[in-house]
Amino acid sequence: MLFVSIQELEAAINYWRSQSPAVGEELHLCPEAAALAKPYALMIVQGAQRIPVDVLDELARLAIRNFKNTNTN
Repeated sequence: MLFVSIQELEAAINYWRSQSPAVGEELHLCPEAAALAKPYALMIVQGAQRIPVDVLDELARLAIRNFKNTNTN
């Protein structure tokens, strides 16, 4: 996987939110969803449809990889 699409990021964020819903009065996202939300927001602002996986930080790469592994088996 060299690139991740905005649709994949959105699906992964929704997956992690369903696994660990936001909590507290501030509705904090779980670490995985929060890590993916940053590049997702940047893609929206920039109008990008995909980004290279290697620009994601380690937690975001793990979150997208684990999401893909969970949804391909």
